[in-house]
Formats: sequence, structure tokens, C-alpha cells
Amino acid sequence: MAAMAGDSGDQAERLPMPSRNPLPLSASQEAQVRDIFYARVRQRCAPEIKAFADCAMGRTFSAPFACRETHRLMNGCMKAHATQEERDAAREEWFAQRLQRARERERKALRKAEQEAFLREWWGLPEKDRELARREAERSRRGERV
Repeated sequence: MAAMAGDSGDQAERLPMPSRNPLPLSASQEAQVRDIFYARVRQRCAPEIKAFADCAMGRTFSAPFACRETHRLMNGCMKAHATQEERDAAREEWFAQRLQRARERERKALRKAEQEAFLREWWGLPEKDRELARREAERSRRGERV
């Protein structure tokens, strides 16, 4: 699995997996892990998927009949690579990208605050009250719940 992580060109700071025991994630976090898993499987079966897509291009009703063999090859490849080990690797990749997601969230929150301050100044609106600004700053400082 370390070899898989070494293959990616973006070796930014990555956090290790918190523990080998599976941590319960929220539904949206599990959906993100699932998206990573599907992308990894599609990446491994890219030639088979491309062959099927090329065969099915321009066909409607006849695609299942004309492209039966390429469809079987594509499905076989995807079934072969959709293993529990691949799911675990996707989960580890999701945990490793926590720092990147936190930085992205901070960048978006900062940009949002700058835009809001600019619009308030532009339109001559009153400043936010201090309590509301403090709560928003506190919320943006909180990290991702894992």
C-alpha cells in the first residue's frame, strides 16, 4: 500500500491512518470514501472501460448485443479490482488527505469573510456584531470531526 501512495505525484503532507481499527464515519464521509474507491477501480480498469465505450459509441439498441464481450471484460475487471483491500486503501487515502481538506476549508472560509467584508464596505452596510463574528471564527477554527 505504501507503493500505491508513492505512485501519486502529489506527495503533500499526509496524516497517517489514526488506527487500524475502522472508525465510524458520517454518511457524507463514507460517500467521499466510496467516491475515492470507485475512482481507484475505474483507474485500474481504464483500458477495458475505454474499449467498451468505443464499442458502444453511436449505438443505442444494438449496444448490448454488439458489445457483449467488451462489456463482460469491463465488468470482470471491475469485479476483480473491487475488493475489500481496495476499499481499505481508499479509506486510508481519505484519512491521509485530512490536512489538505482542512487547508481547503480554511482557504474558503477566509475568502468568504473577505468577500463579505468587501460587500459590506461597498454597500455601506453596518459591521457584523462581535458575537456573531466570534462564533463564525470559532466555527472556522474547528477541524474536521473524525
